[in-house]
Amino acid sequence: MSQVRVLVGTRKGAFVLASDGKREHWVVTGPHFAGWEIYHVKASPADPNRLYASQSSSWFGQLIQRSNDGGNTWEPVGNKFAYDGAPGTHQWYDGTPHPWEFKRVWHLEPSLTDPDTLYAGVEDAAFFRSSDGGLSWQELSGLRGHGSGPKWQPGAGGMCLHTIILDPSNPNRIFIAISAAGAFRTDDGGQTWKPINRGLHSQYIPDPTAEVGHCVHHVAMHPSRPNVLFMQKHWDVMRSDNAGDSWHEISGNLPTDFGFVIDVHAHQPETIYVIPIKSDSEHFVPDGKLRVFRSRTGGNQWEPLTNGLPQANCYVNVLRDAMAVDSLDQCGVYFGTSGGQVYASADAGDSWAPIVRDLPPVLSVEVQTLA
Repeated sequence: MSQVRVLVGTRKGAFVLASDGKREHWVVTGPHFAGWEIYHVKASPADPNRLYASQSSSWFGQLIQRSNDGGNTWEPVGNKFAYDGAPGTHQWYDGTPHPWEFKRVWHLEPSLTDPDTLYAGVEDAAFFRSSDGGLSWQELSGLRGHGSGPKWQPGAGGMCLHTIILDPSNPNRIFIAISAAGAFRTDDGGQTWKPINRGLHSQYIPDPTAEVGHCVHHVAMHPSRPNVLFMQKHWDVMRSDNAGDSWHEISGNLPTDFGFVIDVHAHQPETIYVIPIKSDSEHFVPDGKLRVFRSRTGGNQWEPLTNGLPQANCYVNVLRDAMAVDSLDQCGVYFGTSGGQVYASADAGDSWAPIVRDLPPVLSVEVQTLA
């Protein structure tokens, strides 16, 4: 029988949650790196036992950790990240120039085919690549050298490159997203980049339809349709059918179109999931009800999924990297909350149950389907 491994990064360590294909009973191990912020934990698609974790501390800085045995043991690997070329500046909240800084790694994305190759999205918004399992890192500086960098500014959580999507049909195509700059695409392996924000509208920036400056929260793609992208923006849920060249809104009947997570069903590319959050100033679910919303039509028509989720007096947030789907025949969906709960659905969202309730605030959730 297949097995499932859920990788959870929290404010105070990493946890590994394991179950069989029924996904009814779970073994929880951790915390790994207790007391450290773990912004992201991700497994290599090419080697299920190769895991990478981003470990961060305001006191001790940034570390990349690597496991070769599915998370049982870990070792620190190369942690020297340096911006290439002239340091330059970006825009601060008040419009004044601010030097680029290296603060933390928000997202790790291993190669689809090589366990030793992986990408890192960092704060301040830069894109790095390692080809030796994280021992050394090189900035793909074409992104910051695009020319629009001076107009980028930090979102509320910092100026983070938080989304990395590798096109399984074209190894030279990569999509990334930055808060608050927008989404970008490379078609030549990271040498040059193109802003892909046409159709986005952000009322809180000087030019609401600007080429860059939009606060994109997350982007998702189904691997069978790499030209179709789904986006949760600061406000608005969006869709592109041409690899980001243009976007249109699909918020439809959502109770609020503010949120952080968005993901796609493993076997139904038109089925997508979001978790609406009340507003950009009140980061909790509306009406005290924790509801996942599912669209089976690629957006616009949404249904609330509530079975097994608290529907009163619940005021948690769900952050941008804190949702994942497995690839079993009956697709499983997982998400973690700022209250430390990790919920799982073994039936594509029809019903939910908590795997664990009392972790530190959850920053990221990833899942592996193991043969």
